[in-house]
Amino acid sequence: MTREELKKKRIGVLMGGPSPERKISLKTGKAVLKGLLAKGYQALGIEVDRSLATSLLKEKIEVAFVALHGPWGEDGSMQGLLEMLGIPYTGSGVLSSALAMNKVMAKKIFHYHNLPTPKFQVINYEDSLSEVTINPPLVVKPASGGSTIGTTIVKSKKEIEEALKKAAEYDQEILVEKYIEGRDITVGILDGKHLPVIEIVPKSGFYDYEAKYVPGKSEYIVPARLPSEITKKANKLGEAAYRVLKCSGAARVDFRLDRKGRLLILEVNTIPGLTETSLLPMAAVEAGIDFPTLIERILLSARLHIGSKMSSRRC
Repeated sequence: MTREELKKKRIGVLMGGPSPERKISLKTGKAVLKGLLAKGYQALGIEVDRSLATSLLKEKIEVAFVALHGPWGEDGSMQGLLEMLGIPYTGSGVLSSALAMNKVMAKKIFHYHNLPTPKFQVINYEDSLSEVTINPPLVVKPASGGSTIGTTIVKSKKEIEEALKKAAEYDQEILVEKYIEGRDITVGILDGKHLPVIEIVPKSGFYDYEAKYVPGKSEYIVPARLPSEITKKANKLGEAAYRVLKCSGAARVDFRLDRKGRLLILEVNTIPGLTETSLLPMAAVEAGIDFPTLIERILLSARLHIGSKMSSRRC
Protein backbone atom coordinates (compact mmCIF):
# COMPACT_ATOMS: atom_id res chain seq x y z
CA MET A 1 0.00 0.00 0.00
CA THR A 2 0.99 3.58 -0.45
CA ARG A 3 1.46 6.03 2.42
CA GLU A 4 -1.92 7.55 1.63
CA GLU A 5 -3.66 4.16 1.65
CA LEU A 6 -2.03 3.23 4.97
CA LYS A 7 -3.34 6.41 6.57
CA LYS A 8 -6.85 5.09 5.98
CA LYS A 9 -6.06 1.84 7.81
CA ARG A 10 -6.36 1.01 11.50
CA ILE A 11 -2.88 0.19 12.76
CA GLY A 12 -2.33 -1.79 15.94
CA VAL A 13 0.99 -1.39 17.75
CA LEU A 14 1.55 -4.74 19.50
CA MET A 15 3.53 -4.43 22.73
CA GLY A 16 4.16 -6.06 26.10
CA GLY A 17 3.38 -9.76 26.12
CA PRO A 18 4.63 -12.51 28.48
CA SER A 19 8.31 -12.33 27.46
CA PRO A 20 11.11 -11.52 29.96
CA GLU A 21 11.62 -8.44 27.75
CA ARG A 22 8.10 -7.14 28.39
CA LYS A 23 9.21 -3.84 29.96
CA ILE A 24 11.47 -3.02 27.02
CA SER A 25 8.68 -3.91 24.59
CA LEU A 26 6.30 -1.50 26.32
CA LYS A 27 8.86 1.30 25.95
CA THR A 28 9.34 0.47 22.28
CA GLY A 29 5.59 0.23 21.67
CA LYS A 30 4.80 3.56 23.30
CA ALA A 31 7.55 5.30 21.32
CA VAL A 32 6.33 3.70 18.07
CA LEU A 33 2.75 4.75 18.79
CA LYS A 34 3.88 8.32 19.41
CA GLY A 35 5.83 8.31 16.13
CA LEU A 36 2.89 6.98 14.10
CA LEU A 37 0.47 9.50 15.59
CA ALA A 38 2.94 12.29 14.81
CA LYS A 39 2.82 11.19 11.16
CA GLY A 40 -0.98 11.23 11.09
CA TYR A 41 -1.72 7.48 11.19
CA GLN A 42 -4.79 5.92 12.83
CA ALA A 43 -2.78 3.94 15.36
CA LEU A 44 -3.61 2.47 18.74
CA GLY A 45 -1.59 0.50 21.27
CA ILE A 46 -2.54 -3.10 21.98
CA GLU A 47 -1.01 -4.96 24.93
CA VAL A 48 -0.52 -8.60 24.04
CA ASP A 49 -2.26 -11.27 26.13
CA ARG A 50 -4.18 -14.51 25.54
CA SER A 51 -7.12 -12.61 24.06
CA LEU A 52 -5.00 -10.92 21.39
CA ALA A 53 -6.71 -12.53 18.39
CA THR A 54 -10.10 -11.42 19.71
CA SER A 55 -8.76 -7.91 20.40
CA LEU A 56 -7.35 -7.57 16.88
CA LEU A 57 -10.67 -8.54 15.33
CA LYS A 58 -12.72 -6.44 17.77
CA GLU A 59 -10.59 -3.34 17.10
CA LYS A 60 -10.70 -4.06 13.36
CA ILE A 61 -6.91 -3.88 13.07
CA GLU A 62 -5.85 -3.90 9.42
CA VAL A 63 -2.06 -3.61 9.84
CA ALA A 64 0.10 -4.64 12.82
CA PHE A 65 3.27 -2.88 13.90
CA VAL A 66 5.08 -5.55 15.92
CA ALA A 67 6.89 -3.88 18.83
CA LEU A 68 7.47 -7.09 20.79
CA HIS A 69 10.82 -8.40 22.03
CA GLY A 70 11.85 -11.92 22.96
CA PRO A 71 9.87 -15.20 22.95
CA TRP A 72 6.27 -15.19 21.66
CA GLY A 73 6.82 -11.91 19.85
CA GLU A 74 10.14 -11.98 18.06
CA ASP A 75 10.47 -15.73 17.47
CA GLY A 76 7.87 -16.26 14.75
CA SER A 77 4.93 -17.07 17.05
CA MET A 78 3.24 -13.68 16.68
CA GLN A 79 4.09 -13.56 13.00
CA GLY A 80 2.35 -16.92 12.52
CA LEU A 81 -0.79 -15.69 14.25
CA LEU A 82 -0.90 -12.56 12.09
CA GLU A 83 -0.43 -14.67 8.95
CA MET A 84 -3.41 -16.84 9.97
CA LEU A 85 -5.53 -13.75 10.61
CA GLY A 86 -4.47 -12.22 7.29
CA ILE A 87 -3.15 -9.05 8.94
CA PRO A 88 -0.04 -7.57 7.25
CA TYR A 89 2.71 -6.84 9.79
CA THR A 90 6.06 -5.14 10.11
CA GLY A 91 9.42 -6.87 10.22
CA SER A 92 10.55 -10.34 9.27
CA GLY A 93 8.32 -13.32 8.58
CA VAL A 94 7.76 -16.51 10.58
CA LEU A 95 10.83 -18.44 9.43
CA SER A 96 13.27 -15.53 9.50
CA SER A 97 12.10 -14.48 12.95
CA ALA A 98 12.47 -18.01 14.31
CA LEU A 99 15.94 -18.48 12.82
CA ALA A 100 17.26 -15.16 14.09
CA MET A 101 15.83 -15.70 17.58
CA ASN A 102 17.51 -19.10 17.88
CA LYS A 103 21.16 -18.10 18.00
CA VAL A 104 22.31 -21.67 17.35
CA MET A 105 20.40 -21.98 14.09
CA ALA A 106 21.47 -18.50 13.03
CA LYS A 107 25.14 -19.33 13.62
CA LYS A 108 24.82 -22.56 11.63
CA ILE A 109 23.45 -20.54 8.72
CA PHE A 110 26.31 -18.03 9.07
CA HIS A 111 28.78 -20.93 8.93
CA TYR A 112 27.10 -22.35 5.82
CA HIS A 113 27.47 -19.00 4.07
CA ASN A 114 31.05 -18.50 5.30
CA LEU A 115 30.13 -15.52 7.46
CA PRO A 116 32.47 -15.13 10.47
CA THR A 117 31.07 -15.90 13.92
CA PRO A 118 32.76 -16.93 17.20
CA LYS A 119 33.47 -20.60 17.90
CA PHE A 120 30.56 -22.20 19.75
CA GLN A 121 28.88 -25.35 20.96
CA VAL A 122 25.38 -26.24 22.12
CA ILE A 123 24.72 -27.66 25.57
CA ASN A 124 21.54 -29.01 27.11
CA TYR A 125 21.31 -28.17 30.79
CA GLU A 126 21.05 -31.86 31.72
CA ASP A 127 24.42 -32.56 30.04
CA SER A 128 27.55 -33.05 32.12
CA LEU A 129 29.89 -30.09 32.55
CA SER A 130 32.50 -32.22 30.78
CA GLU A 131 30.51 -31.62 27.60
CA VAL A 132 31.82 -28.03 27.52
CA THR A 133 34.94 -28.39 25.39
CA ILE A 134 35.74 -24.73 24.66
CA ASN A 135 38.16 -23.18 27.12
CA PRO A 136 37.31 -19.93 28.93
CA PRO A 137 36.81 -17.07 28.55
CA LEU A 138 33.31 -17.89 27.34
CA VAL A 139 29.92 -16.32 26.87
CA VAL A 140 27.12 -18.58 28.12
CA LYS A 141 23.57 -17.63 27.13
CA PRO A 142 20.14 -19.07 26.32
CA ALA A 143 19.90 -20.21 22.71
CA SER A 144 16.79 -18.06 22.33
CA GLY A 145 16.29 -14.66 23.91
CA GLY A 146 17.59 -11.13 23.90
CA SER A 147 18.64 -8.09 25.95
CA THR A 148 21.48 -10.30 27.33
CA ILE A 149 18.96 -11.78 29.79
CA GLY A 150 20.43 -15.00 31.22
CA THR A 151 23.86 -14.24 29.75
CA THR A 152 27.14 -14.62 31.66
CA ILE A 153 30.78 -14.04 30.79
CA VAL A 154 32.73 -16.99 32.17
CA LYS A 155 36.39 -16.38 32.99
CA SER A 156 37.26 -19.76 34.55
CA LYS A 157 35.97 -23.35 34.44
CA LYS A 158 34.65 -23.15 38.00
CA GLU A 159 32.15 -20.50 36.85
CA ILE A 160 30.64 -22.63 34.08
CA GLU A 161 28.09 -24.55 36.16
CA GLU A 162 26.51 -21.41 37.62
CA ALA A 163 26.41 -19.78 34.17
CA LEU A 164 24.65 -22.82 32.68
CA LYS A 165 22.14 -22.79 35.53
CA LYS A 166 21.39 -19.11 34.94
CA ALA A 167 20.90 -19.59 31.18
CA ALA A 168 18.69 -22.65 31.76
CA GLU A 169 16.16 -20.46 33.58
CA TYR A 170 15.24 -19.12 30.13
CA ASP A 171 16.01 -22.00 27.73
CA GLN A 172 17.07 -25.63 28.15
CA GLU A 173 19.18 -25.25 25.01
CA ILE A 174 22.27 -23.21 25.89
CA LEU A 175 24.82 -21.55 23.63
CA VAL A 176 28.41 -21.68 24.83
CA GLU A 177 30.48 -19.29 22.77
CA LYS A 178 34.12 -18.25 22.81
CA TYR A 179 34.41 -14.78 24.32
CA ILE A 180 36.08 -12.38 21.91
CA GLU A 181 38.28 -9.68 23.42
CA GLY A 182 37.61 -6.46 21.55
CA ARG A 183 35.00 -3.84 20.77
CA ASP A 184 31.19 -3.92 20.41
CA ILE A 185 30.02 -2.84 16.96
CA THR A 186 26.47 -2.77 15.61
CA VAL A 187 25.01 -2.13 12.17
CA GLY A 188 21.38 -1.18 11.67
CA ILE A 189 19.73 -2.43 8.49
CA LEU A 190 16.67 -0.80 6.94
CA ASP A 191 15.06 -2.55 3.97
CA GLY A 192 18.29 -4.41 3.25
CA LYS A 193 20.57 -1.35 3.31
CA HIS A 194 22.97 -0.48 6.10
CA LEU A 195 22.76 2.58 8.32
CA PRO A 196 25.87 4.20 9.88
CA VAL A 197 27.96 1.90 12.08
CA ILE A 198 27.79 2.43 15.85
CA GLU A 199 30.43 1.53 18.43
CA ILE A 200 29.14 0.72 21.91
CA VAL A 201 31.43 1.42 24.87
CA PRO A 202 29.89 0.00 28.07
CA LYS A 203 31.48 1.52 31.16
CA SER A 204 31.42 -1.86 32.92
CA GLY A 205 33.21 -3.52 30.01
CA PHE A 206 30.22 -5.79 29.26
CA TYR A 207 27.13 -4.68 27.34
CA ASP A 208 24.64 -6.35 29.68
CA TYR A 209 21.03 -5.47 30.54
CA GLU A 210 22.05 -2.59 32.81
CA ALA A 211 24.53 -1.20 30.27
CA LYS A 212 21.80 -1.28 27.61
CA TYR A 213 18.95 0.29 29.50
CA VAL A 214 20.30 2.44 32.34
CA PRO A 215 21.16 5.96 31.13
CA GLY A 216 24.84 6.82 31.41
CA LYS A 217 26.05 3.22 31.64
CA SER A 218 27.30 3.14 28.03
CA GLU A 219 28.75 5.54 25.49
CA TYR A 220 27.64 5.36 21.86
CA ILE A 221 29.92 6.58 19.09
CA VAL A 222 27.99 7.42 15.91
CA PRO A 223 29.46 6.98 13.39
CA ALA A 224 31.99 4.57 14.86
CA ARG A 225 35.59 5.76 14.65
CA LEU A 226 36.92 2.88 12.59
CA PRO A 227 39.28 2.55 9.62
CA SER A 228 37.28 2.87 6.41
CA GLU A 229 38.02 -0.72 5.37
CA ILE A 230 36.56 -2.06 8.64
CA THR A 231 33.49 0.16 8.30
CA LYS A 232 32.94 -1.14 4.76
CA LYS A 233 33.40 -4.72 5.97
CA ALA A 234 30.88 -4.22 8.80
CA ASN A 235 28.35 -2.80 6.36
CA LYS A 236 28.88 -5.67 3.93
CA LEU A 237 28.65 -8.37 6.62
CA GLY A 238 25.61 -6.72 8.20
CA GLU A 239 23.72 -6.73 4.93
CA ALA A 240 24.84 -10.32 4.24
CA ALA A 241 23.64 -11.59 7.64
CA TYR A 242 20.28 -9.85 7.09
CA ARG A 243 20.06 -11.39 3.63
CA VAL A 244 20.95 -15.02 4.49
CA LEU A 245 18.33 -15.07 7.26
CA LYS A 246 15.85 -13.55 4.77
CA CYS A 247 15.00 -10.65 7.07
CA SER A 248 12.59 -7.87 6.15
CA GLY A 249 12.07 -4.28 7.26
CA ALA A 250 14.37 -3.16 10.05
CA ALA A 251 16.97 -5.26 11.85
CA ARG A 252 20.23 -4.83 13.71
CA VAL A 253 23.39 -6.93 13.38
CA ASP A 254 25.74 -7.09 16.37
CA PHE A 255 29.47 -7.78 16.05
CA ARG A 256 32.66 -8.07 18.05
CA LEU A 257 35.74 -6.48 16.51
CA ASP A 258 38.71 -8.44 17.82
CA ARG A 259 42.19 -7.12 18.56
CA LYS A 260 43.41 -8.24 15.13
CA GLY A 261 40.74 -6.18 13.34
CA ARG A 262 38.49 -9.13 12.51
CA LEU A 263 34.72 -8.73 12.68
CA LEU A 264 32.66 -11.63 14.03
CA ILE A 265 28.86 -11.72 13.87
CA LEU A 266 27.19 -12.33 17.22
CA GLU A 267 23.52 -12.18 16.29
CA VAL A 268 20.78 -10.54 14.25
CA ASN A 269 17.97 -8.74 16.07
CA THR A 270 14.85 -8.71 13.89
CA ILE A 271 12.93 -6.31 16.16
CA PRO A 272 15.52 -3.89 17.50
CA GLY A 273 14.58 -1.44 20.22
CA LEU A 274 12.72 1.57 18.87
CA THR A 275 12.73 4.14 21.62
CA GLU A 276 14.18 7.51 20.69
CA THR A 277 17.43 6.56 22.47
CA SER A 278 17.75 3.04 21.00
CA LEU A 279 20.58 2.06 18.66
CA LEU A 280 18.65 1.78 15.39
CA PRO A 281 17.04 5.24 15.73
CA MET A 282 20.45 6.61 16.70
CA ALA A 283 21.94 5.32 13.45
CA ALA A 284 18.93 6.55 11.48
CA VAL A 285 19.33 10.10 12.83
CA GLU A 286 22.98 10.03 11.73
CA ALA A 287 21.70 9.08 8.25
CA GLY A 288 19.28 12.02 8.27
CA ILE A 289 16.16 10.03 9.16
CA ASP A 290 14.26 11.42 12.15
CA PHE A 291 12.39 9.11 14.54
CA PRO A 292 8.82 9.49 13.17
CA THR A 293 10.13 9.02 9.61
CA LEU A 294 12.02 5.87 10.65
CA ILE A 295 8.85 4.43 12.18
CA GLU A 296 6.95 5.29 9.00
CA ARG A 297 9.63 3.63 6.85
CA ILE A 298 9.29 0.45 8.90
CA LEU A 299 5.49 0.58 8.62
CA LEU A 300 5.67 0.94 4.83
CA SER A 301 7.45 -2.44 4.64
CA ALA A 302 4.57 -4.26 6.40
CA ARG A 303 3.26 -7.30 4.55
CA LEU A 304 2.21 -10.94 4.72
CA HIS A 305 5.00 -13.43 3.94
CA ILE A 306 3.48 -16.90 3.56
CA GLY A 307 2.23 -18.12 0.19
CA SER A 308 2.53 -16.27 -3.10
CA LYS A 309 -1.13 -15.22 -3.11
CA MET A 310 -1.06 -13.93 0.46
CA SER A 311 2.37 -12.29 0.26
CA SER A 312 1.14 -10.18 -2.63
CA ARG A 313 -0.86 -8.22 -0.06
CA ARG A 314 1.98 -5.84 0.57
CA CYS A 315 1.57 -2.52 2.36
